[in-house]
Amino acid sequence: MTAPRRALLAAPALLLAPRLARAQSQDWPTRPVTMMIPFVAGGPSDITGRLIAARAGAALGQPMVAENRPGANGAVAAQALARAAPDGHTLMTGSIGVFAINQALRPNLGYDALRDFAPVTLAVTTPNVLVANPQRMPATDAPGTLAWLRENGARASYSTSGVGSSDHLTMELFKLRTGTEATHVPYQGGAAAATALIAGDVQLSFQNLGTVAPHIAAGRLRAIMVTSAERHPLIPEVPTAIEAGLADFLVTSWQAVMAPAAVPAPILARLEAVCREALRHPESVQRLSAIGFDVVASSAAEYRRFQEAEVARWREVVRAANIRAE
Repeated sequence: MTAPRRALLAAPALLLAPRLARAQSQDWPTRPVTMMIPFVAGGPSDITGRLIAARAGAALGQPMVAENRPGANGAVAAQALARAAPDGHTLMTGSIGVFAINQALRPNLGYDALRDFAPVTLAVTTPNVLVANPQRMPATDAPGTLAWLRENGARASYSTSGVGSSDHLTMELFKLRTGTEATHVPYQGGAAAATALIAGDVQLSFQNLGTVAPHIAAGRLRAIMVTSAERHPLIPEVPTAIEAGLADFLVTSWQAVMAPAAVPAPILARLEAVCREALRHPESVQRLSAIGFDVVASSAAEYRRFQEAEVARWREVVRAANIRAE
């Protein structure tokens, strides 16, 4: 068959493609939409994902069902998302670890955080907080914490939401910057890491403010420093890491919504709209702010640029600190 003949035969299909995509978007959603959560219940991804699912599902006229799939610092759920049908019926709310740090830390990840997913929105950001179990670690401020760590060395232990999570890398950077030691104990999600700290299984942790704010308020955990540029209104008495003497020690964790790559553009646009509306609802903003989350609700394009910059940033941090996946 000649090239002109093949071109003529292909032309109708090319013309029909946009119509097919529009027809699919008009019929969508035809069944409940799954919002995967790559960690256990109760952590930042879970809180954010369930809030979005409740309001976005109502807007779509079909339930949006949150489903926890923990494992491998979010890689289990991310791989499932990458393999899911690109029809708009499967989404995921995931963390900085899933969508940026894993890409920098793990060469054999099983998914590509930039290539395999279509961005929907950057949902929320939150600083990390260095928190301690008051019964297991007696220090009440940064100098006392450093002195205690230097005295105890590797006998001290810290919990994280998983290898390569933002709280893990934050503590590793803290150790590098301060010349201290502590043993890493990873868990499957921030809620589990906080529970272990409260139980006294470990002494310290850098956790998202959204995860530990209620425990700080209740006295179950003691806050030492926060990784934001300024003191946070939820814990105004807690100094920043910069105030504590760690120049430029800034870390912001975040949660974002992704869909599988190749979801039709009209469906992606609708998903972006309903997810942003869910986050910007006054009740959502109030609830998220109360637990330390700052609502962003960015456009998909804004989130993609942000994500690309974060992958590059954490790749450099991993290289400079010589951090390797365990």
